[in-house]
Amino acid sequence: MNATKKVAFYTLGCKLNFSETSTIARDLTQEGFDRVPFENFADIYVINTCSVTENADQRFKTIVKKALKNNPNAFLIAIGCYAQLRPEELAEVDGVDLVLGASEKFNISAYLNELFNDGTARAKKAEIHSCAIEDVDTYVSSYAIGDRTRAFLKVQDGCDYKCSYCTIPMARGISRSDKLENVLRQAHEIAQRGIKEIVLTGVNIGDYGKGEFGNKKHEHTFLELIQALNGVEGVDRVRISSIEPNLLSPEIIDFVAHSDNFVPHFHVPLQSGSNIILAKMQRRYKRELYTDRVAQIKAVMPQACIGVDVIVGFPGETEALFLETYNFLNDLDVSYLHVFTYSERPGTKAAEHSEVVPAKVRQKRSKMLRGLSVKKRRAFYSSQLGSRQTVLFEGENKKGYIHGFTPNYVKVKTPWNPDLVNTLHQVVLRDIDHDGLVRFDWVDPLTAADSSSSAQTNNIPETMNF
Repeated sequence: MNATKKVAFYTLGCKLNFSETSTIARDLTQEGFDRVPFENFADIYVINTCSVTENADQRFKTIVKKALKNNPNAFLIAIGCYAQLRPEELAEVDGVDLVLGASEKFNISAYLNELFNDGTARAKKAEIHSCAIEDVDTYVSSYAIGDRTRAFLKVQDGCDYKCSYCTIPMARGISRSDKLENVLRQAHEIAQRGIKEIVLTGVNIGDYGKGEFGNKKHEHTFLELIQALNGVEGVDRVRISSIEPNLLSPEIIDFVAHSDNFVPHFHVPLQSGSNIILAKMQRRYKRELYTDRVAQIKAVMPQACIGVDVIVGFPGETEALFLETYNFLNDLDVSYLHVFTYSERPGTKAAEHSEVVPAKVRQKRSKMLRGLSVKKRRAFYSSQLGSRQTVLFEGENKKGYIHGFTPNYVKVKTPWNPDLVNTLHQVVLRDIDHDGLVRFDWVDPLTAADSSSSAQTNNIPETMNF
């Protein structure tokens, strides 16, 4: 029966969601379902939701409409963080048939088989299967592969932190981790598929080591994890995704600096450059610690790329406190910013604050920081010009171009050539044109021969951007 059912997936949100979608898709494929692209006709559409921002919530309805346009009679399933936090809201969306919570999402096939095999007609109202988040204490291994030349490997889930603006602990439960032997086994599987880069993902990966069922004892530390992964044969690169500054220890920084596989790229959430706002956010550090971590990275890896998460418009953020954040980031040796405009999330402490920043002020501050990010990124690009870099080319044709990344996360592009997909080649970063595009020269003679010869001239601009 399953072989006649086509299933498609759409993922909103973070790398962790992508890793889980990929694993669920593999499970359904193994049970006989036929996976097809989301743009195609399918019998079943699975939407993996996000609830980090208000915009992510609103996008869900748009994705539902797209699915129903492909097949008005499709069976729609909502999973993910929004499905755990607000299952009733999703169940009320026209077209949604099944809503699965944080644990239940990994048992999609069981629900589908029950619904399709019993021969009953579709219910008029969506079914909800979502346990209390306090009962979510098991760990499910996941990793994402497919069109990408990078694999997102989940090593940790949940969070024990209580940041006043964040719903993730309510959506994903307590901090828990995969066993070291499982992570290594999956890394070997990824390597055997010919994928050359692994990105470690999780909710709070620096907290790696806590076991299932509320066991707070760390069986292994994050440092021990990356030390073990450094020796996995066949993996050219390992990249650490977002890691909290208070968990990014000097030992981790030093290990990455001397590693054969781990790349000089860190994404370290800041959220605010004001200690007053950090305290209101219930973050576990002050800005002085953040400054120290950046200095430690740059001391041992001067070419390292450092990305920053920052939230603007948090309750109580006066103009003076925002400027404190702006000036702090302006003076900091970082490479780019991910700017988030604060939005109230039901059930969080921050949503109860009375010192609300007007929406127009939030938007203005967001625009200012995004402009600063452009300035930071260009300065980082300029600092890399003339350097010889190894680029891993990815597998997607974007408007006639193929993109690639250097180890320190400089993004380049060159005219599309399928022979370059998932290959590593040497280039020299050359210059930036008036559009902010960066051109490079080939060093690898095989690449130069296989790729368009015009890529070595000034007529074809190569680009690096995020």
